[in-house]
Amino acid sequence: MTRLLSRDGSTLDASLRPLADVLSDAPNPYPVLAWLRRSPAARLLGQLVTAPAELDHAALDALPQGHATTYVRSLLTTAGLLPPRGENLALLINWRARTLAKLPRHQATLIRPFAEWHIIRDARRRSARGRYTYTAHKGDCANIRAAIDFLTWLDTQQHTLQSLTQEDLDIWATSRPTLRARSIPFIRWAGARHLTRAGLTIEHPPSQLPGQFQIEEDHYEELRRCLNDPTLPSDVRIAAALIRLYAGTCCRAEPPGAPATLRDCPTNSSATACPPAQSGTRP
Repeated sequence: MTRLLSRDGSTLDASLRPLADVLSDAPNPYPVLAWLRRSPAARLLGQLVTAPAELDHAALDALPQGHATTYVRSLLTTAGLLPPRGENLALLINWRARTLAKLPRHQATLIRPFAEWHIIRDARRRSARGRYTYTAHKGDCANIRAAIDFLTWLDTQQHTLQSLTQEDLDIWATSRPTLRARSIPFIRWAGARHLTRAGLTIEHPPSQLPGQFQIEEDHYEELRRCLNDPTLPSDVRIAAALIRLYAGTCCRAEPPGAPATLRDCPTNSSATACPPAQSGTRP
């Protein structure tokens, strides 16, 4: 541990004493020893200790954001060497900076204010309330990527936001079904700032309702197998049989007054008296 947390390989750096204490106080030292010897995070920590740059969030932000970087940051924060921060918000901000650096200037001019004043400003508010999750960060990144994809498509079609028509927008939305909903925030943002013609909209895609249903004969055949097939595990047979007996189907509405929950079912001393769904055929 001294070799890992020292700049000269022999003397423990005094500023890293809290980290050494955290590692030394582990109830079981053997996992810590294995981590020191073999973990990529331990190697990364050793490189950071000997680097001339200050060991702070900025130094970690400059590294590839993989598991090792995330673990080292968490370890340093636990030891009190780094101040805690909203990590999901920081991931979004750092990703935004790296992404903007790769864009052509005419795209970055539009994406930068959209990302900063629409996406990140809202993310800051949620992070301040402790409600900005990793999933929210991924969703915000996806919204920015959809905006970039849309601007790239405009370039390939030799269009601009000012020349964009509703017909053009519909063509893009149809050709990019996976990005359709994600592009709505950018289109609304651009329209509110008069960067596009008035009235351009992308509607949310219609919800996809189930289109395939199990026919009744197949339902009963599966139930017979649950009751009679000895090759299936008993727990699988019991659970599957109960589902096929008592679960509601998509094509049958419950009659008025039917029990809604087990609590509503009449019971007796031996068994629950909720019958299976009524049907003209019995299994």
